[in-house]
Amino acid sequence: MSNDDLIQTLAGIPPGSELAESRQFRRAATEHTQGSYQALFRSGTDAFPLAARAAIAAQVADWHRAETLSRHYQTLAVGVEQTPLLAAAVEFAHRLTFEPVSASAQHVHQLQQSGWQTEALITLAQLIGFVSFQSRLIYGFSLLARLPQTAREEGEKVPEVKAGRWHTQPRTSTYRRAPQAFTRKELGWEPWLTPKPYDAFTQQQQEVLVRFGHQHSDYFLLLGHDQPVLEQRTLTDKGIFYTPGGLTRAERELAATVVSKVNGCIYCASVHARKASQLAKKPEEVALLLQVQPGDALSAGQSERWQIEIEAVAALSLTPPRLTEQHLYALQQLPLTTLEITDLIQSAAFFAWANRLMLTLGESFIPEPSPQESEEKTTSA
Repeated sequence: MSNDDLIQTLAGIPPGSELAESRQFRRAATEHTQGSYQALFRSGTDAFPLAARAAIAAQVADWHRAETLSRHYQTLAVGVEQTPLLAAAVEFAHRLTFEPVSASAQHVHQLQQSGWQTEALITLAQLIGFVSFQSRLIYGFSLLARLPQTAREEGEKVPEVKAGRWHTQPRTSTYRRAPQAFTRKELGWEPWLTPKPYDAFTQQQQEVLVRFGHQHSDYFLLLGHDQPVLEQRTLTDKGIFYTPGGLTRAERELAATVVSKVNGCIYCASVHARKASQLAKKPEEVALLLQVQPGDALSAGQSERWQIEIEAVAALSLTPPRLTEQHLYALQQLPLTTLEITDLIQSAAFFAWANRLMLTLGESFIPEPSPQESEEKTTSA
């Protein structure tokens, strides 16, 4: 099996097909998805050996029912030792896979107490998030690759995907005010682990952080404990969301918002709903999406185009995914091109990764107004 493009191999994407050409057009996303895989699985460390990484990845892929991916990782897990450290990691992986919103600072600290040091723990979280992303790419692309032979105009009606639950506690673990509902307002995010100090990075690593604008972000300095993975992940993100042609940027941001509603990530939704609203110039529609309550249909009240896109993205975001050929056929009938559907799948899959990091390594908070802002508000009142 060639590992030069693991997604193409495991999804069975025929060379020269429209899907293969679309992924080549999105070369940066394709190359850095592979680069992320290599950063995580080319080798291991004493604290987190390759066999242990592969064993956890195989289990996460199995939970997603990604059989070819699970078998691939099983071949790398030869000689893995079943230890209490590995058992704690698998338990953590189960939470991140099925209900990342249930994670708390206590769960991360329990993992530390079991022997996981911060650097290895960050790699573990990245690994689980990456395999969640990878599984959805393989699932979505394998459906799309065979769609012309299998899709039918008439088919079984697919069930609507409902909004997931989210955090409603009034305070964070450090007693800051916490958001209790989805919003487009700017939020802060505080980590449950200590970020790596900027001065602790080498000069070359600092230059990478500055190039991406990460040098002042607790989130990215925390992920910087494993900078090779962070760099490849950032380049994958940019290759998916900041490239010309194909699906509109607003609809890519819509996909990120929908996934965040499924997973209950208020912070991610606040950032990407704000972008979707601005780019699409549809603030009412985005607000309607954000207001959907747990257990209610995510696409209710939206335009036909957004309904079809929301339903496809939400179905792909479940664990295991429930995207169907009928979802993809409906996207084609809008019509969306193969490149646009590729963009939608990649945008949705990436936020399976992003949400799992944001929800399990820290939490969002409502920034307090500065003294000047408070004074101006009092004066105006």
